[in-house]
Amino acid sequence: MLEKLGRIRLLYIVLGVLLLVGLLPLTFAGFLLSGRTADELRSIEGRYQAQLVQDKARQIELYGQRYRDVVTGLARAFEISGGIQSLDDSGYDSRLQKTLQEDPNLIALALWPVDGTLHRAFQPDVIKLEEVDARVSEVLARMSGRGLVVSRPQIIRSGQEMALTIAEPVLGGANNQEVVAAVVAIVSFQEVFDAVQQPTSKSERELLNAGLPVVFVVDQNGRAVAHPEASVAFSEKPMTDLKVVQDWQESGAQVQSALAPFSATRDGQTVEMLGSYATAELDKNSRLGVIAIQDEAAALASVADMRWQILWISLVAALLTILFGIFFAKKLTNPVQELAGGAHRIASGDFSKRIEVTSRTELGDLGNSFNIMTDQIERFIGDLQRSAQENRELFIGTVKGLAAAIDGKDPYTRGHSERVSRFSMAIAQRLGLDDEEVEKIRISALLHDVGKIAIDDNILKKPSALTDEEYEIMKGHPQKGYKIMSQIPAMKEFLPGMYMHHEMVNGMGYPQGLKGDEIPLMGKIVAVADTFDAMTTDRPYQKAMKFEDALARIESFVGTRYDPAVVAALAEACKEGQIKPGQVKLRKPTKPVATPQIQPMAPMNNSLSA
Repeated sequence: MLEKLGRIRLLYIVLGVLLLVGLLPLTFAGFLLSGRTADELRSIEGRYQAQLVQDKARQIELYGQRYRDVVTGLARAFEISGGIQSLDDSGYDSRLQKTLQEDPNLIALALWPVDGTLHRAFQPDVIKLEEVDARVSEVLARMSGRGLVVSRPQIIRSGQEMALTIAEPVLGGANNQEVVAAVVAIVSFQEVFDAVQQPTSKSERELLNAGLPVVFVVDQNGRAVAHPEASVAFSEKPMTDLKVVQDWQESGAQVQSALAPFSATRDGQTVEMLGSYATAELDKNSRLGVIAIQDEAAALASVADMRWQILWISLVAALLTILFGIFFAKKLTNPVQELAGGAHRIASGDFSKRIEVTSRTELGDLGNSFNIMTDQIERFIGDLQRSAQENRELFIGTVKGLAAAIDGKDPYTRGHSERVSRFSMAIAQRLGLDDEEVEKIRISALLHDVGKIAIDDNILKKPSALTDEEYEIMKGHPQKGYKIMSQIPAMKEFLPGMYMHHEMVNGMGYPQGLKGDEIPLMGKIVAVADTFDAMTTDRPYQKAMKFEDALARIESFVGTRYDPAVVAALAEACKEGQIKPGQVKLRKPTKPVATPQIQPMAPMNNSLSA
């Protein structure tokens, strides 16, 4: 799997490390910090909301307490003065009107004797007489003995204003325990409206979208009685669809204030909301809930902005890191690439160039050491090449000397091995064999008759034809040559030409009687070259034949004794003048041929054994 990926450039690794080390901590720390900031900001918003609703609830309670005290003070004043009988009708009306004028939050005041005429004063531009009488009747219906009565805030339809109705009985009689009248006040709720409204003209949606808290007041039934949007309160819209309102209703009088985060649906999507509530008690039987809600995402928009800023800063930092990283990484990787290129050149055998590393760091020292190493290797390689050449020349000289010694035993065969070697090389080149194979055939051909060392000189130098018995002894020279040379490991590759140059493709040769492809190409080539030289040189038992006649004679044995391709290569070499009487033109090797190295030799096939 890793091999398919190929090599990865060091530049990319350096850039990756720079990005990883530089940006990962920055991004991680930024998002961790923004997360902590979000938690802290959420906590601060929660505390602010809780404090806000508590303050609004206390303002409402103080407002209600003030007018409860006003109504209670009027009732006590009548009780102290001796009851309502002490004032005539016109006195009641004028005093009520005077009190009404002194306080603009009083919309109406009424004094209703149990046995007498109802006296009232009101602001006709805010409330109608019928609405005054209806409010007074409603609150008096709830009165039973001593005790203040406060109604829920209700809208005055004629003046489009929310108002509270507060009533206090006036006691009199023999023991001052009898209800003789009631003082009723209709009080504007506008100050509460002003308290819950933000100092802006934005709607509830706009406030939420801006991340600002929306504060409103609900009665015990969950209906809005004060809201930043007056139309919501005037319509007495139920707010019980909000979880925070439900939580306030369920808490009753047990919890005065609390945080109550919740989920709500806005524009078809579920969003998280920050919520809190507080209770404002107008009296023991009348309570209002002050509610604050806030869109959490909008409230924490600064955190989202911070995260976007972190992202942009990280992207800019990444770009700068890449730009500076490429610059400095190239300073680092270029010397490494130069070293790698130098190593590849050395591996391919080119020692002519040196690397140029001008760095003042350790890479500069490495470059200098690399050049010194290259110089040393070049010298060593030169020494090895010279030694190899000397070794090869010594080896070839030894082989030639051995071949000459063999040929020297018979004056008629002097130079035979050298000529067979050159004929064999010409044939091999015509067959398109590479230089290394041609060299192997050359050496094998030089040593093809090495076994004749073991043949008695009387037989070897006999000037006349051999007897059958002598011929059989002579036929043993391939086996004898194999036994001699197989003891030398370096000769392993040359044995086929020595051992099988008397085999015939029809299987009638010796020493093994191999057929066709069973005979190695080396043996087939040396066989043709050996026969061709024997035919074209004088022997005790025959005169040398002309090249054309010898070639025709050899061609007549194609398919029986000799391989067709080998004979065709010989014929081509002769016709094109590569092989001439007394001369063989050989092509020069395209590259130096390695000297055979001595190494352990695997045993030959048993079929080659003598």
